[in-house]
Amino acid sequence: MSRRSRAIRRQIPEDPRFASQVVQKFVNGLMMDGKKSLAERIFYEAMEIVERKAGQVPVTVFQQALANAKPALEVKSRRVGGATYQVPIEVRPERRQALAIKWLIDFARSRGERTMAQRLAAEVLAASRGEGATIKKKDDTHRMAEANKAFAHYRW
Repeated sequence: MSRRSRAIRRQIPEDPRFASQVVQKFVNGLMMDGKKSLAERIFYEAMEIVERKAGQVPVTVFQQALANAKPALEVKSRRVGGATYQVPIEVRPERRQALAIKWLIDFARSRGERTMAQRLAAEVLAASRGEGATIKKKDDTHRMAEANKAFAHYRW
């Protein structure tokens, strides 16, 4: 048992344009070297591109992309009697959201478009349609958990 007390969860303020905590968390994840205004500019520019291409409210497209990218299961390594097993576990809601945000940002950064706003917009649109690298990563994670279902009894 750990001697440390539980970490206190900070309440993240809502973002100014869409009044959403999730958007603010996404902007914080997008931010590099403390340049929050640049991260906000990239995100809002990407949302304008999404609005032009999809013809819908950009926040709903973004929320749909996040919902499609959230994993339900993942595998965790457990060492039992000298052997290491990949044990499938359910993902907590906070971690689901964090993984979806991280994957969207990572795969947007690795795309080939010119600007980061264009890359992010393309990845968000692809994820909202249920395609793209982010969704492939989620499916791979689910497939890995499904393949190791036999070791589920090692969960604790």
